[in-house]
Amino acid sequence: MKPIELTQQTAAASTDVAAISINNLSKCYQLYEQPHDRLKQFLWRGRKQYFREFWALRDVSFEVGKGEVLGIIGRNGAGKSTLLQLLCGTLTPTSGNVQVNGRITALLELGAGFNPEFSGRENVYLSASIMGLPKHEIDARFEEIVDFSGIREFIDQPVKTYSSGMYVRLAFSVATSVDPDILVVDEALSVGDGEFARKSFDRIRSMKEAGKTILFCSHTLYQVEVFCDRVLWLDHGECQHLGKSQDVVQRYSDFLLGDSQQIAPVQPVAVAEVVQETVVQAPQGYARFTLIEVSLDGNIGHEFSGRPTENHLSIRVQFASDPELPVPSIGFSFKQGAHIVVACAVSLSEQITIQRDEQGRGEVQIDYPALPLRKGEYLIFAHLGCETAVYLYETVQIATLTIDDTRPEPGLVDLAHSWQTLAGHSKLESKSAL
Repeated sequence: MKPIELTQQTAAASTDVAAISINNLSKCYQLYEQPHDRLKQFLWRGRKQYFREFWALRDVSFEVGKGEVLGIIGRNGAGKSTLLQLLCGTLTPTSGNVQVNGRITALLELGAGFNPEFSGRENVYLSASIMGLPKHEIDARFEEIVDFSGIREFIDQPVKTYSSGMYVRLAFSVATSVDPDILVVDEALSVGDGEFARKSFDRIRSMKEAGKTILFCSHTLYQVEVFCDRVLWLDHGECQHLGKSQDVVQRYSDFLLGDSQQIAPVQPVAVAEVVQETVVQAPQGYARFTLIEVSLDGNIGHEFSGRPTENHLSIRVQFASDPELPVPSIGFSFKQGAHIVVACAVSLSEQITIQRDEQGRGEVQIDYPALPLRKGEYLIFAHLGCETAVYLYETVQIATLTIDDTRPEPGLVDLAHSWQTLAGHSKLESKSAL
């Protein structure tokens, strides 16, 4: 595929000094068929080639302005992680150059620099010093780092005794506490358990509000579109498009639809079970569904069959949330296949006020009368998100709906419409051109 011409950069990226400037950046790997081919290549000293080249990144150029949030999207193997590692200096480019103005912190492989034999306290000092903090600044921030991680009672134990969740929590806390000018996030918005996942998202969002420059790599296109100012789309190591988030995400979504035969379908999450118990205490710092009930024409279940405009679908959900958190948002979506979202309803966008009691519990019901879906199989999802509907506490596939339709004409939905028929031709008022 030929690269699409890059769109004009925003004013944020073209005025003042750019936070990040990347010029013709490329990374090529030498792939050998046999291990001894490496020795042959060394002995022949370039007079004969025993490897094939793989360009993980080729001639990528762009700038990121100070305080800008740039999203990076693309399929697996598109070059996203290579680009971020080159930016952070953990890889050496084959050609091109990277210029970074400011302290940079990367959330790539959390805890990659930890020594398992050292205690948590020792690893905090080691990791923070590698990120550029002098000892007196680490001393000043140590208590905040430990408090945010939530593992104070284990801070003097060897890291090798930590669970994977404790390991990630401490690593994330250190990486985001060094007050970087530039933050690089590679699929790291949800780390640890539910409460800490929300805390981690809030911290990254607060860094955005504080004017930090952020590179945000994610497969969650909804989050990318809402969270980022601009988006860079990579494919086979080349820039396909760079521009406003809504425009690029739409182009990428269209590309995925057109290429759906060549990519593996997304595996849906497990169907939710109907829970008939009352939650006494809401989860601290988090929210979750406690009951999901789906019915078609009054019949409760998870697998349904219907006909266009003949059925009434009803979804009832109950949730529990930390009452100290803002009221969450709730959404429902209908999908056909891996990438086609047929319809979506979100309480925040529709200005629906969700009620909850003093314990943080609430209930919501949505009704779809005379469901206008056409023939096909549809997956129905329920989403429980934060007050801004950007961070999702939970996404659950709740039902499968098969619509039978004998009409041959294509289409996914029946739009409301009306017909008018007239015998002969109605008279149209004519106007002379001036």
